[in-house]
Amino acid sequence: MANTKSAIKRIRTNERRRVRNRTIRSHVRTAVKTARAAGGDALPTAVADAIRALDKAVTKGVVHRNTAARKKSALARRLAAAR
Repeated sequence: MANTKSAIKRIRTNERRRVRNRTIRSHVRTAVKTARAAGGDALPTAVADAIRALDKAVTKGVVHRNTAARKKSALARRLAAAR
């Protein structure tokens, strides 16, 4: 158990951030998975949604920008190959 006021506050803050980060990361994973599974006419919109989710996660500091860039690049390659 935390002993100081600041430590108690950090516990509350960390829990709020953990929940927020988990939600965002889950949304990103779902979007990327959907984009990978998509085909045909659904592929461009699925890739755009995944890229948007990755960019938002980077802005919020949940995903590292290099990780997002790598995933976006892979999705773009997949989209180009499908065309």
